Amino acid sequence: MTKLMRITAYLLAILGGLPAAYGTQAAPCLVVTLTGTSGPPPFNGLAGPGTLVRYGDDANDCRSVLMQFDAGRGTLMRLSQVGVQASQLNAVFFTHMHSDHMEGFSDIVQMRWIFGGHQKLDVVCSTDAKTQLGFALSCSKFVAHINDAYEQSGETAYRNAEMKGLIDAAGPVAGLNVITFDPKDDSQAVWTSGDVKVSAVRTTHIPGYVAFRVDTPAGSIAIGGDSSNDVQEPPRKTSTSDEFEKLAKGADVIVNTTIHPVLSPERGATTPPPVYYRQSNATDLGAMAQRDGAKYLMLTHLAPPIGATMQGTVKVQGGPLTAQDYKKAAQDGGFTGDVIVGTDLASVKLPPK
Repeated sequence: MTKLMRITAYLLAILGGLPAAYGTQAAPCLVVTLTGTSGPPPFNGLAGPGTLVRYGDDANDCRSVLMQFDAGRGTLMRLSQVGVQASQLNAVFFTHMHSDHMEGFSDIVQMRWIFGGHQKLDVVCSTDAKTQLGFALSCSKFVAHINDAYEQSGETAYRNAEMKGLIDAAGPVAGLNVITFDPKDDSQAVWTSGDVKVSAVRTTHIPGYVAFRVDTPAGSIAIGGDSSNDVQEPPRKTSTSDEFEKLAKGADVIVNTTIHPVLSPERGATTPPPVYYRQSNATDLGAMAQRDGAKYLMLTHLAPPIGATMQGTVKVQGGPLTAQDYKKAAQDGGFTGDVIVGTDLASVKLPPK
């Protein structure tokens, strides 16, 4: 062995004995957390629908990029329970314009304005969607007018006066950066931040509806929200969205609103058919997740909620459902991965330990 080889071997031996922090970078990680799993009717203190996605590394607890998908009632309360404040969010994404997915956004905007948020918050959603009823569903108008009630009440002016120089005098909306896109049948990138890419695809629930996918070096998450099949009545091969299935192919985690087959009109339930058939049922979601090769299926925004005797005005036939009832329904569809039956703050971390 030459002198150079001996020196090299000696240095490698020393470096090999040093702590990992000296020789390697922190491993990338991705965490998906259900910030709300109930709605539209409130039930048992559960927050309204929403999903937090955090990306980073083990050194910063996966907090380099913080993304909120939908923001139902109580979203900011749930975020506070995992140590996330409104000012820390990088972007909010909306799947569609239904109040149960939107009503927590005002809280986020106000708290961000008053208590920080010096960088603009990206708000990502679809362009205005025309309906057959002659009007449009508009995310951009929703965001532009999110502060109107506080403007009319005098709240905004008063805050400006008492906190002059500490907050943006232009008001809360000035801190928002709206990014809209035209939904398509094929996936398109709609937002990026470093190693994070968010893609979207058109799907069916109401006009302008979109589903999202987050891709990172640590893994990928597909968030369908209330997505369902274009065919809105039987007979049909599945209740799940064909477009979302393509978007979710190969994703590690699939998150989707879930209606249990017990509410099916075909089983004698009094659920209005238009309501039931514009949701994905647990069994079909299990089948889709298996076809897509997902490791985890997170069932959220449950209809009916676990333990509820009613879904709105509809009686749950056979009595309240359990988490096991939902899990079995997904497994009946053939899913062999992990089923997480949504409760507020349920989380999955990638890569798994």
